[in-house]
Amino acid sequence: MVEQKDDVMRISLARDVDESYDLVFGEGLFPKIASDLKETPIGSRYAIVTDSNVGELFAKELEDALMSEGLQVQTFSFEAGEKSKTVDSCMKVIGEMSGSGYGRDSAILALGGGVVGDMAGFMAVIFNRGIPYIQIPTTVLAQADSSIGGKTGVDTEFGKNLVGAFKQPWRVYLDVAVLKNLPDREYRAGLAETIKHGIIFDGNFFRYLQENIESVLGKIPESLIRIAKNNCKIKGAVVESDPHEVGLRKILNYGHTAGHAVELLSNYELSHGEAISIGMMVAGRIANKLGHFSKEDLDAQEGLLIAAGLPTKIPNAISNEDIIKVTATDKKAVGGKAMYSLPVSIGKMHDFDGKYATYVDDEVVMAALQSSR
Repeated sequence: MVEQKDDVMRISLARDVDESYDLVFGEGLFPKIASDLKETPIGSRYAIVTDSNVGELFAKELEDALMSEGLQVQTFSFEAGEKSKTVDSCMKVIGEMSGSGYGRDSAILALGGGVVGDMAGFMAVIFNRGIPYIQIPTTVLAQADSSIGGKTGVDTEFGKNLVGAFKQPWRVYLDVAVLKNLPDREYRAGLAETIKHGIIFDGNFFRYLQENIESVLGKIPESLIRIAKNNCKIKGAVVESDPHEVGLRKILNYGHTAGHAVELLSNYELSHGEAISIGMMVAGRIANKLGHFSKEDLDAQEGLLIAAGLPTKIPNAISNEDIIKVTATDKKAVGGKAMYSLPVSIGKMHDFDGKYATYVDDEVVMAALQSSR
């Protein structure tokens, strides 16, 4: 109802929106995705958005599954890698979709890792002012973190994910069968966010990973499904509590402040997971120096990261000063000052009076960075 008082008119748009969605776990889920979309369509045609690596492995199989159900589908691909995660890359794919007749009645299937999921979700935000999308994560990292929670975005020259929006997917399909095709380095890198979840929320999950790291590294299906379910349960609980990152959700950024800087300064030669592993050691040492995280817990964290084959030391080519400079431009920085989420113990984060992040003096950060070499 439009209301007017003198020279001010108010358009009332208050509304309740249910953005709930299901996470589907299993092996060999492509036929189920197709049958689900046949039974409950979310578009008249589907755009599989993927990268050059994942597309070669899985796009044809997913296309065939959808076409077998009589669904219209086409694959759109971009060059694999973090360097493609730009507005320009998104606009190129969007242009190809428009040229192929895709419109507001279409939907996107994000088939790939975190870069694909973030970009495809962002495209779903801006294409024709918004269309539905589904996440089909194909890496441990994406299944553990980026495919859940509705964060979308692209990078700029100033940092990661500085342009983006929140848009929840219609559904997430977590198919552990696709993980068997991952290169060893990429698979191990994906375990960083899994270990992070144990540290920030669930000490029992952390101890499970400690005790079963060999079966995890061996990609035993039972372990993969257990990891996927635990990851999603932890991140889902946090996202439900704080969908737009004003409080508790900030604990998901553990290791990301310094980690994102290291990733950027490595010119993305370090993967996201590898950089976050290093970033967690920096943040853990900051917490320890501030009296929040015991030496025993810090050593346990480092031990599990090393057992998972993840780096824990900052490369010599990256200076402490450059890391501090980059963290000040991080999207989570406040007033040009980096904010850190810090653990109290394995399984528990400091709440900092409900803010779940705090500014840390550069001297303390510098000491933690130096100890991480």
